[in-house]
Amino acid sequence: MLPNTGKLAGCTLFITGASRGIGKAIALKAAKDGANIVIAAKTAEPHPTLPGTIYTAAAEIEAAGGKALPCIVNVREEQQIINAVEKAVKTFGGIDILVNNASAISLTGTLETETKKVNLMMDVNVRGTYLTSKTCLPYLRKSRNPHILNLSPPMNLNPMWFKNHCAYTISKYGMSMCVLGMAEEFRGEVAVNALWPKTAIHTAAMDMLGGSGIEKQCRKTDILADAAYCILTKPKSFTGNFIIDEVLLKEEGVKDFDVYAIAPGHPLMPDFFLDVETDMTAMKQERYGASQEEKRSGGSQGEGPGGAQADMEPAPTKPPSPVAETFRVIQGAVSVEHVRSTQGVFQFELSGDEGGTWYIDLKTEGGSAGFGKPPVTADVVMSMSSADFVKMFTGKLKPTLAFMSGKLRIKGNMALAIKLEKMLTQLNSKL
Repeated sequence: MLPNTGKLAGCTLFITGASRGIGKAIALKAAKDGANIVIAAKTAEPHPTLPGTIYTAAAEIEAAGGKALPCIVNVREEQQIINAVEKAVKTFGGIDILVNNASAISLTGTLETETKKVNLMMDVNVRGTYLTSKTCLPYLRKSRNPHILNLSPPMNLNPMWFKNHCAYTISKYGMSMCVLGMAEEFRGEVAVNALWPKTAIHTAAMDMLGGSGIEKQCRKTDILADAAYCILTKPKSFTGNFIIDEVLLKEEGVKDFDVYAIAPGHPLMPDFFLDVETDMTAMKQERYGASQEEKRSGGSQGEGPGGAQADMEPAPTKPPSPVAETFRVIQGAVSVEHVRSTQGVFQFELSGDEGGTWYIDLKTEGGSAGFGKPPVTADVVMSMSSADFVKMFTGKLKPTLAFMSGKLRIKGNMALAIKLEKMLTQLNSKL
């Protein structure tokens, strides 16, 4: 853990989305120095499923040694931003630091993303960041060491980060473009940087996305709080940087990263937008087109022009190993208990060798698995390469990691997809 230095004593931080999660963790770290924190967030009344309000966060900040100003702010509403900024200046005499943390997320493909979700992500992530920065900048320019910090990623243009959730990626990269533009526009006056985690971070949002058990693959919000503190205490000449938490903290001399883990020693899930160095070969294949085998055969089996599934008759016999062997073992391992506890039908659209449609039926009495379409309509459709499918079912690739890294695309009931992951852990010994 990075010790506090007292450098933020008396500084005023305006933090969006500070009622819980990463925003609150950054606020509490600064509060230990005796900073003033403006909690600019929506939650005034207790939420049915999410923890914390602007008032409970304010109580924690004051208990940690800071001064708190809770303000009801939906960053989609410009007037609410303006009102909160004016109240902050009136209460604390100015603004020294802005942290654009508020974000909306929907990990859905183009055809599955409702217009209202597109509007939400663009309004909160891009427009909200832009307008809050614009409103705070006249006051930031008067500060001795002003900073804007956006919780947004380096702009990795590998197509794999666009193909599964195009709207979300555009909205997060919009926040990063604010860093790129404003850092240059206000160079010498205001530092503008971006911070992003190397691994998944355990928050209420991550629980909703990943389901029960996901926290073991995550780090605590403390790592981002420490990295943010490190950035915000640097001189304003430190600007225009896209910072990864672990990389910065290593440079600062932090050696023990187990203190940030929810489950020390457990494998960690990489966050979005960061290519995993150990698996670049597979990524290059995804990025630059089909594998050599696919090129020689003129495309994946069952695909028509533009990669769409063509209406082709399935092969009369199952393709040979290793996918077929995996399904043979699954068929033999499916129990009455699996069917009773899962109650879901899974369809797999596989590309590459042994490509085509496969299924696992854990809803119909007795259960079944095999080649072709399931006997009843699928609840979940999963698309991935045959090679990654085999890795996933033999325990060499976690479904959550496959999904986060763009190797697995899921349509349908996400809760059932998580149930399948639990079943996989039981089956791995047989596969």
